[in-house]
Amino acid sequence: MLINEKEIKGVFEVQLEPITDRRGFFMRAYDENIFKEYGLHRHWVQESHSLSVERGTIRGFHFQFPPYAETKLIRVVTGEILDIFVDLRKGSSTFGEWGNIHLSGENKKMIYIPRGFAHGFCTLSPECYVIYKVDNYYSPENEGGLIWNDSDLQVEWPVSDPVLSSRDARAQTFKEFVNLYGALEA
Repeated sequence: MLINEKEIKGVFEVQLEPITDRRGFFMRAYDENIFKEYGLHRHWVQESHSLSVERGTIRGFHFQFPPYAETKLIRVVTGEILDIFVDLRKGSSTFGEWGNIHLSGENKKMIYIPRGFAHGFCTLSPECYVIYKVDNYYSPENEGGLIWNDSDLQVEWPVSDPVLSSRDARAQTFKEFVNLYGALEA
């Protein structure tokens, strides 16, 4: 595994290294010792798996308020997504900034997103299977969201008319989040 910090401090790209032969490949998708070397090991308590059937589906931006904030480790098994993360951490020098990464079954990359971020993705192909580990239990009463097309964040999505859930379509703006909560304790 190759692990590199992204432009936003605390977010890491993880490049998996498959061993291939005529049968296909084998690869380690997680190694506690390697993650410990980088200070990234978490006690993963849940693993979720989503399927998005249509290209242009956006899921997010989602986050959970403390004490239910989550670190996420995200991987695409089949298909391709543009994964986007927004820094909402109190005191962060990149507060309100966003970053992205292309994740696919083909490129075998993962993204490690620490607590204090809003997270979302857009499918770039049909039939996208996404798996993610989290280090805290899901708490519906403590979930939050930012609207995908917020004019203040100016996220560069690859679609203008996405497939959205009703919850994601009515999420709050970044300004509303800041006015109500200020920031997230990471």
